[in-house]
Amino acid sequence: PPSPLGPVTSAWLGCNLVAGGPGRYTSGMDACDEIIDCEGLLCPLPVLRARKRLLALPAGAVICVRATDAMALVDLPHFCVEAGHAYLGAETEGAVTLHRIRRG
Repeated sequence: PPSPLGPVTSAWLGCNLVAGGPGRYTSGMDACDEIIDCEGLLCPLPVLRARKRLLALPAGAVICVRATDAMALVDLPHFCVEAGHAYLGAETEGAVTLHRIRRG
């Protein structure tokens, strides 16, 4: 499980979950249920990591994918349309783009 003390490597996800406090997480965008750190990963890995995590969450859960790959701006919205999830938008924080997705 994520640690409220900072990033924790999650071997079964292969990425970092960044905790912002108990229950829900916070980022530069609105609160979300989980943050998936895919910084430095290239296409299609951010989509695959998001897909894997979304499958384990209940409908309506919101994740925030932190990605540095510019193709994530194309790939994640396309994935959401194909998989029945809602792409809630993106926001840039320096070199990182935060993508919010609500599980369908």
